[in-house]
Amino acid sequence: DLGCGAGMDVFLAANDVGTSGRVIGVDMTAEMLERARTTPDRDDYAQVEFVQADIESLPLATAAADVVLSNCVINLSPDKAAVYREIYRVLKPGGRFAVADIVLQGPRAFISQAVQGMPVCSCVATALEENAYFEAIRAAGFEVVELVAQRPALSQPRDNQVHGQALTLVGRKPSG
Repeated sequence: DLGCGAGMDVFLAANDVGTSGRVIGVDMTAEMLERARTTPDRDDYAQVEFVQADIESLPLATAAADVVLSNCVINLSPDKAAVYREIYRVLKPGGRFAVADIVLQGPRAFISQAVQGMPVCSCVATALEENAYFEAIRAAGFEVVELVAQRPALSQPRDNQVHGQALTLVGRKPSG
């Protein structure tokens, strides 16, 4: 789970993989990882591990993961293409990702104007234009990416010509 925060999705995934599986939560902040590591009932999850790292450079072996999850964190990365290259690298052949993230839609000329002056911590201010986002995924090597859900993002720029969209995507690394 990239950008695992306090680990909620990690523990949910641990229930799915059971005691014979392994789930790794990656976060860049020591404070969130400390919260995750001190979660009540933590001892019931021996298959869970938390690692401090940037999602652009994962400390995982190549072809080590069956699934990569991320919930609205990739758009905060300064190099989204590097994140998707890392996802591709750590997935086993045939492995898949499931990602919720934010993209921008609207005329390109208005996008850069719309995000100027927004706080850097804003999910919309750091989002890519939708076509550029999908291009980063394709450039990483993913051939098939499915848009599972799309809805307006909660934090919208003031310019009515640019819209933040929350997307849920699934994709698979080719098997061969």
